[in-house]
Amino acid sequence: MSEHPDAALIRRGYEAFGKGDMETLGSLMTADVIHHVPGSNPLSGHHKGREAVLDLYRRFGTETNGTLQVDLHTVLVDGRGHCMTFHTARGDRGDHGIEIQEGLFFTIVGGKISDIDQCTQDIDEEDRFWG
Repeated sequence: MSEHPDAALIRRGYEAFGKGDMETLGSLMTADVIHHVPGSNPLSGHHKGREAVLDLYRRFGTETNGTLQVDLHTVLVDGRGHCMTFHTARGDRGDHGIEIQEGLFFTIVGGKISDIDQCTQDIDEEDRFWG
């Protein structure tokens, strides 16, 4: 069974994120992409535009001294430009560590990611970690 193109796009994004390949990640997004981060911490909010989203991803790396790892579990598509993923995020920040289940809801337009809604297993834990 062949993989749906939207699922393949998202898998390429996860792979690029894992390698810190911002050039590839940027090529998978529309110029006006938005990544919505839940919670009440310094990374929370609506990161609008490709460079702002890539800066967010760079900050994930710098804030965790490169320890953030994301292990993709599942990719689901609806065939109408939406994709959901579920993953485990692990990392260390100072003397804090985190291992948490997260999900992303993607909107895909013209073969590129235009919107990312992030969900988490525990908003309070995420706020403590990133705060």
